[in-house]
Amino acid sequence: MEGGMNGMSPRISSSSSSFPSSKYRGGSRTSTRTRTRTINLIAFVVLALGCFSGLAQTNATDDRTPRVRLETSLGNIVVQLDATAAPITVSNFLRYVDHHFYDGGSFFRTVTPANQPTNKVKIEVIQAEANPARERESFAPIPLERTRDTKLRHRDGTLSMARDGPDTAQSSFSICVDDQPELDFGGKRNPDGQGFAAFGNVVEGMDVVRKIHDAPANGQRLTPSIRIVHAVRIN
Repeated sequence: MEGGMNGMSPRISSSSSSFPSSKYRGGSRTSTRTRTRTINLIAFVVLALGCFSGLAQTNATDDRTPRVRLETSLGNIVVQLDATAAPITVSNFLRYVDHHFYDGGSFFRTVTPANQPTNKVKIEVIQAEANPARERESFAPIPLERTRDTKLRHRDGTLSMARDGPDTAQSSFSICVDDQPELDFGGKRNPDGQGFAAFGNVVEGMDVVRKIHDAPANGQRLTPSIRIVHAVRIN
């Protein structure tokens, strides 16, 4: 029995040493495949999270700086709005865009040095209006976001809400031609000194703005007015 056991011992030992070794090599291959799958899965998750994060960041940026294309009879004007600095004014403008109020509207007014002889403080702008047929559907006037508070300024290509008294702006807006500091808070164009609400700027189509500014006019009234065919968000 001892001899038999002793005689089998080496074979058992040999078998024991080879089987675990073979099992170990097989386990190594399995373990390697598992690790590879795990690494690939982690890489996929990281990539997916990165894409989601990038998309979320892009969407957040788009929300803060939305762009609108104004398609006119003289060409397109693309404007970028500053919702961080002027959230009320931007939201107001976008609801008119989203509800298609500017479709069928127009740039109806051009203000140049030559056509404001009685104004001591002169400016240069073009002014747009929503479709007159929808005037009764207009939203309520909005509070004035003064440039004192928004830190925006009326520069070349700045969008600005037209108004009479403070807190009366609705849909009509202007685009500056060259810098117009007298439209800022403290400026003298409006006697109340409150200025106008700047809320964005032209990023494409300033040549179209200048064409409109230079178009034929009877006094300040463009003849004919420059039709806004369509206004739409583009991001």
